[in-house]
Amino acid sequence: MKTELAAALVEGQRVDTVFSLRTRELRSTRYGEAYLSLEFADRSGAIGGVMFKPTHEAESIPAGTVVHVRGVVTAYRGVKRVSVEDMRPAERYEIADLLPRSPRERKQAVKQLRALADSIRDAALARLVKAVFGDAAFFRAFAALPASVADHRVYVGGLLEHTVAVASACRACVEQYPDADADLLLAGALLHDIGIVDSIRLGSGFEQTTEGRLLGHPILGERRVASACERLTGSVDRERMTHLAHLVLSHHGDDGGWLAPCSLEALVLSRVDALDRDASSFTAAVRGALRVEEEWTDSGNRFGRPLYAAAGARARSA
Repeated sequence: MKTELAAALVEGQRVDTVFSLRTRELRSTRYGEAYLSLEFADRSGAIGGVMFKPTHEAESIPAGTVVHVRGVVTAYRGVKRVSVEDMRPAERYEIADLLPRSPRERKQAVKQLRALADSIRDAALARLVKAVFGDAAFFRAFAALPASVADHRVYVGGLLEHTVAVASACRACVEQYPDADADLLLAGALLHDIGIVDSIRLGSGFEQTTEGRLLGHPILGERRVASACERLTGSVDRERMTHLAHLVLSHHGDDGGWLAPCSLEALVLSRVDALDRDASSFTAAVRGALRVEEEWTDSGNRFGRPLYAAAGARARSA
C-alpha cells in the first residue's frame, strides 16, 4: 500500500514513490534550458512537479503512465510541487493506490438516483431515463467514473454523486420556479452528463477518450439519449425529445462556446450544474487548509485566488 500520498506531502519532504503521470509538457526557461512541467496524481489527489535538465528517458514518458518518482517537495510562488531528480516507468504498483475514491457509500448514491428517477411522473420520460440507467454495462461505468478529469469530483464515483446533487437541486428549484416543467427538468438533470461514460476512461488514472476530446460529453450524451429514444419508439413525442436534447447539449451554458440555454428548464439546469462544479471544486481546494487549521488556501486552485476556509479559521480562534 502506497504511503507517500500527494495530498499529505510537505515542503522539504523526500519523495520516493509511484504516481500516475496526469500531464507532462516540455518547456524551456528564459535562458533556453529545457525542463518538464508535470502533474502527478494518486488516490489522495494531485500535485504538480518539475524536472530540470530531464533525461531522454524522462522526456519520452507519455502522460497516463504510472511512474516511479524520486525527488523533494519544494514550493514555487506558494504552491507545492515535486522537484524531480529521477522519473521512470514504474515496474510495480497497485491501481487502487492511484485512483481517488468517493468518501460516500455507493449504495446510498445509487438509492438516491433511483428514487429521483422514480419521482418522474411523465410516463414516457420515466421510461426513457430508466432505459438509459437500466443498461447494466453502462451503469457500471457510470458509477465508477469521476465527474471530470481535472475540474471537480475527480474520483471514482464522482459522476454518480454529481448527478444526484444536480438532480436533487433541480427538483428543489421547481418550488421556486413553478413555470418550469418539473419532469423535463429532472429528466434532463439525471441525463445531462451521461456522455461522460464515452468521454472518460479509467487507465492508470482518469483519461479523456479521443471522442471526448474531439466532441465533448454534451454531444456524446445527446447521442445516447437519441439512441434510447429510438429503442422506445413512440414513447416520447418529437418536440419533447428535442427539448430534452437541448437540456443535455446546453447544460454548460455558453461557457467555452457551448450551446446557450434557450428555455427556463435549460437555464436552471446549467446554473445548478455550474454551482455544483464550483462548490465541489471549492470544497476540494480548501481541504488542505482545513487539515492544518489554516484560514486561507494558496492560489494554486481552479479559481486562481486564495480561498477562505471558515472551519480552519474557527479552529484557530477556539
